Amino acid sequence: MANCLVLNIYYLSDFDDTRMYFNQSRSLDMKKGQSRNSLKTFSSSGHSGVRLNNEDLINDRLLIDCGEDQDCVLGGIVALGKFDALHIGHRELAMHASKAGTPFLLSFVGMAEVLGWTYRPPIVAHCDRKRVLSSWAPYCRNVVPLEYQVEFSKVRSLSPRQFVERLSKDLRIKGVVAGENYRFGYKASGDAAELVKLCEEFDLSAFIVRSVMDTAKRSHNGVSAAINSSDKGQVSSSRVRHALAMGDMEYVSELLGRKHRLVLMVNQHCLHEKKNIVLPNSCMLNMPPAEGLYENCDLVNGGYLGPCRVIIDSDTIIIEMKDENSLSLNPIQEVQQLGIEFG
Repeated sequence: MANCLVLNIYYLSDFDDTRMYFNQSRSLDMKKGQSRNSLKTFSSSGHSGVRLNNEDLINDRLLIDCGEDQDCVLGGIVALGKFDALHIGHRELAMHASKAGTPFLLSFVGMAEVLGWTYRPPIVAHCDRKRVLSSWAPYCRNVVPLEYQVEFSKVRSLSPRQFVERLSKDLRIKGVVAGENYRFGYKASGDAAELVKLCEEFDLSAFIVRSVMDTAKRSHNGVSAAINSSDKGQVSSSRVRHALAMGDMEYVSELLGRKHRLVLMVNQHCLHEKKNIVLPNSCMLNMPPAEGLYENCDLVNGGYLGPCRVIIDSDTIIIEMKDENSLSLNPIQEVQQLGIEFG
């Protein structure tokens, strides 16, 4: 009889005790502060390569917003993904990461530029991401998951094996969390099953999490959401974008697990009347909902300013405060940003 390999993939939702995972016991090399002025490289086959100097190491760093030692996620559990919307599916990954260790998000950025995609504004403003992640602490054992970014251009040509090898040897993590539909490696050639196999080979834990399904399944005018070919009914950033484009803010809130916040950069073009604020659309730092009138909104600027209604058209966004005394202190002269939360 021919030899065969049987690979069991355990999904975290199959167990109440999330201690059931791959390679539970291991020893980790966690030496921090190790000199990296010069580093001899090795291929996956073990053959030695060239010796990298300081400039090579800087250009070769995976994490954009981490220091020279690249030890920001050392010994942690990293959730892998694009994390554009920071929706409830992404929160689920962070939650499972927190059950296995210190949770981190590893976000891949710059994909649109490398792959030639048309620019789209982010769903969450860059300056607002830490606030959203802070709100996840109650789901993550009272720990705020930290996010670090990887430049997509630095990993796009890596094979699945090379990618996992770099996570293990360069970032020295303890394990990874990914969704069941996760793809990685050159031309997305690796899937969740291969991720598990490679993590086992490199002595890492691998946690595969079932997708959070979209139970609302909203439709507009009898037409369901136009989602990409990888859609299987799960909560996704594509569904959030579609709901925003339809102006269905209740649906957006269900997908995000919070109210959508539109962040506005206040500048000299901002007009402040007695109870109204008028700004050009160029002030928006993230994706707005469709043009129209939105009742039951809230205006914030770090603190709560008051309830408002919002009118968005092709050129401007008008904020009408329901209490004319809310702007009595003229807060827009004191802050650089305003936020609108859509109810």
